[in-house]
Amino acid sequence: MVRVPLSPRERQRGERFGSLLREARGDRSMVDVAAAAGVSAETLRKIETGRAPTPAFFTVAALAHALHLSLDDLAVACAEAAEDAEGGGQALSA
Repeated sequence: MVRVPLSPRERQRGERFGSLLREARGDRSMVDVAAAAGVSAETLRKIETGRAPTPAFFTVAALAHALHLSLDDLAVACAEAAEDAEGGGQALSA
């Protein structure tokens, strides 16, 4: 099965999501947050660096829970980042 390349908007949304996770993690180690979410540290590293811009829903939900983030707030922030990449909308500071 051939995977369709991501659009610039999808890549931008993934980068914003990773940035939001890094900010929310703060001083907590990547290993601690990954363990709390039940994912590998490598998975978290890939998401935070934008190398895995479309993580599975349950991975997103688990990370949001471990970091005390609202899924609604994450969705809005990532959607706005994607709109900004296309030249519209305002960025939400998280």
